[in-house]
Amino acid sequence: MSVKHKLLRGTLVLTAAGLLSRLMGFFFRIFLSHAFGEENVGLYQLIFPVYSLCLALGTSGIQTALSRTVARKISLGKSGEARTALCIALALTITFSVAELLFIQRYAGIIASRFLGDPRCEELLLIISYALPCASIHSCICGYSYGIQKTRLPALSQLIEQTARIFSVILLFSLFSRGGDTPSITLAAAGIVIGELASALFSVRFFPRRKEHRPRSLIHIAGNTGRELFALSLPLTANRACVTLLQSVEAASIPAKLKLCSQNTSEALVLYGVLTGMALPCILFPSAITNSVGVMLMPAVAEKQASGSRTGMAALIMKAAGSCFILGLACCLFFLIFGPFIGIFLFHSETSGKFIVTLAWICPFLYTNSALISTINGLGKTFWTFLINVLGLTVRITSVFFAIPVFGMQGYLWGLLASQFVVTLLSCFALWITTADSKKTEKAPQITAG
Repeated sequence: MSVKHKLLRGTLVLTAAGLLSRLMGFFFRIFLSHAFGEENVGLYQLIFPVYSLCLALGTSGIQTALSRTVARKISLGKSGEARTALCIALALTITFSVAELLFIQRYAGIIASRFLGDPRCEELLLIISYALPCASIHSCICGYSYGIQKTRLPALSQLIEQTARIFSVILLFSLFSRGGDTPSITLAAAGIVIGELASALFSVRFFPRRKEHRPRSLIHIAGNTGRELFALSLPLTANRACVTLLQSVEAASIPAKLKLCSQNTSEALVLYGVLTGMALPCILFPSAITNSVGVMLMPAVAEKQASGSRTGMAALIMKAAGSCFILGLACCLFFLIFGPFIGIFLFHSETSGKFIVTLAWICPFLYTNSALISTINGLGKTFWTFLINVLGLTVRITSVFFAIPVFGMQGYLWGLLASQFVVTLLSCFALWITTADSKKTEKAPQITAG
C-alpha cells in the first residue's frame, strides 16, 4: 500500500474515532457543568496543567520519538528493532511515571496552594496522579502503532478510554446521589484514572510478538536502538516539558489575573471554567480531523524523507495543510453564525457563546498548525518545533499578564488569536528553510562530481 493510501486510511480511522470520542466528551462536559456547576468545572480544569506537564516529562516526547523511530525501522525492513524500541520506551516511561506519581503524592498540597493558587485542588491531584503509569503504557503502544501506520489500536483504545471515563463518572454520580450524599468533582478525576486503566489493559493485549534474534545481535540491536531513541526523545521531551511548563504557567495565571479585573475568586473560576470547559471544547471539536492528519503525517513524512522522495513529500505536505486550512475556514464561518446559539442551547451560558464567536477566528490557523508542526517533527527538526511553540506561547502569556487585567477575558482571547497566527507564519518559514536546505544538499554531490 502506498504512503498516500496509508495516510488516507489511517486519517479516516483516527478521524472517525476522534470525532466520536469528541462527541462523547462534548456531551460529558455538558453533564459536568450541569452536575457540578461552572465553578467546580473551573477547579477541575485547573489541575490539567500539572497533569499535562507530567505527561510531557514522562511520555509525550518518548511517544513521538518512538513513532518516528519505528517508522524508520519498518521502512528499512527492521521490524525486530522496532519492537526493541517499544520495549525500551515502555521501560523509560513507566519508570518516569511512577517517579512522578510518588512526587505528586508527597507534594500535592504545595503544588495546589502555591502553583495552582487553590488548596482545593490537592485532593484532585492525588487522585489523578494514579493515571500516569497507565497513560505511559497506553501512549507507548499507540506510538508504536502510529509508527507502523496501523491506527486501529489507537482508535479503539481512545474510544475505550473515553467510554470507561464517562460511564464511570455517571455511575458514581448516580450512586452518590441516591445515597443522599452530595457528589464531588473528585468523581471526574477518578473517571480519568479508570479510563486510562481500561485503555492500558486493552492496549497490552496487542503488544507485538517477539522476533527471534541471536543473543549477541539482540544486545547489539538494543544498544543501538536505545541510543537512537534516547537521542531523539531527549530534545523532544525537553521541548514538550518547556512548552507544557509555559502552558501550565499560563493556565494557572488566568484566574489570578482575572481577579485584578474586578473579579473575585468564584467569578474568576467561573469564567475559567466557561472558557476551558465549554467554549474551547466547541472550537477544538473539529480538530479531531486535523489531529488525525497530523498524527499520520509525521511517520509518512519520515518515511518519505528516508526514501529520499522530496517531491512526493512536498506534495503530501501541501495537500494535508491545504485541506486543514479549508476545514478551518468552514468551521470559522459556522461558529461565527451559530456560536451564540450553541452557548445558550447546550450550556445555558451566554458568556460561552460570546467566547465561541471570538475564538472562531483562530480555526483556520489552529487546524493548519496541526499539520505544519507534525511535518516539522517528521523531518526531525525538533528545535524548530520548540522555538515556534515557545514564541507562540510567549504571545499568549503576554496577553495573560498585560491584557487580562485591562480587558478581562476578552484580552486573552485576542492573545490566543495572535499566537496562532504567529505559529502559522513561523511554521511556514521553518518548512521553507528546511526545503531550501534539502534542495542544496541534493544538488551538492552533482556539482562536486562534475
